[in-house]
Amino acid sequence: MPALGTTRTRLRAGLVGAAVLLAAAGCSSASPDPSAVGPTTTSTTPAASSGSSGSSGSSARPTPGSATPEAPSTTKPKARPELPRGGRTLFPRYRLVGYAGRTGSSTLGRLGTGGLDSRVGELERRAKPYAADGRRVLPVLEVIATTVQASPGKDGRYRARMSDDEVERYLKVARKHDALLLLAIQPGRADFLDEVRAYDRWLAQPDVGVALDPEWAMGKHQVPGRVFGHTTGAELDAVAKHLSTVTRKHDLPEKVMVFHELAAHIVTKEDRLRRHAGVVAIKSVDGIGSRAAKENTYRVVNQDTPRGVRPGFKLFYDEDRTTGKKVMTPAQVLELHPRPDYVMYE
Repeated sequence: MPALGTTRTRLRAGLVGAAVLLAAAGCSSASPDPSAVGPTTTSTTPAASSGSSGSSGSSARPTPGSATPEAPSTTKPKARPELPRGGRTLFPRYRLVGYAGRTGSSTLGRLGTGGLDSRVGELERRAKPYAADGRRVLPVLEVIATTVQASPGKDGRYRARMSDDEVERYLKVARKHDALLLLAIQPGRADFLDEVRAYDRWLAQPDVGVALDPEWAMGKHQVPGRVFGHTTGAELDAVAKHLSTVTRKHDLPEKVMVFHELAAHIVTKEDRLRRHAGVVAIKSVDGIGSRAAKENTYRVVNQDTPRGVRPGFKLFYDEDRTTGKKVMTPAQVLELHPRPDYVMYE
């Protein structure tokens, strides 16, 4: 796949001063079925025999037309699906702390460095300070499932989808650590909603959500790496509405929909993003650089955040060190206003 890294660095330098590199993959499909409920057991009380002679008229036989009483059902009610560490609602109980990327390529984020299981173990250790204010930490694996491409491919969409086997591998590791799995979407010229629907059978699971990356959402004649992408509040709302339908259909706990925003113009008419039952929308502000620069980006980009959208904040291992000398500490992140509900390391 033609590399997009150099171009992306050049583009991001025009906005906030750095970049992240990208790579490719395969195609998606199935998920495990919910567990079956056991059969209902009922019993019928037999009619009693008539009384002995000398009895003056009473009988244990049921009156004609009367119903035979039944024993109560012994079937246990079906347990409702929950979040990996319990409950069905995310906030204010939890703070999400995640690693982003894709195994096999360190340029795609922290998940691409070393073995996947060891990275998640590292994430759990790194996340502990984020519980300082009394929140419980819920780890997140934000895995690039639909990856933008430098070439159009057979369908001209400039993107490739992750294979079913790969999604399953990530989900198994996430479940081993009681973590959420977020399928990140870099759509190229495809629509966000179409890409999300491609993973619907995975989204029917209680521990799988999505993360949308609008800087890679191209217009009809745009090419990834040459321009910054963009989206609208209405497009985000269409995805949230779809996720709400999936959540309701499968009686799922709250489902996460992250959208990343590097600069305010990346998402236009953001107020068109509405609240939808069962869906938690999180805006992750992706500023790069020194602590002061990142705090300023966070303040500016959050000025038009719609009511009900939760705050998120991204830290870059390489770019923040290169341009800002060091990565912000958890204590510094928790001093941000609004205090982030989702902290992601790339």
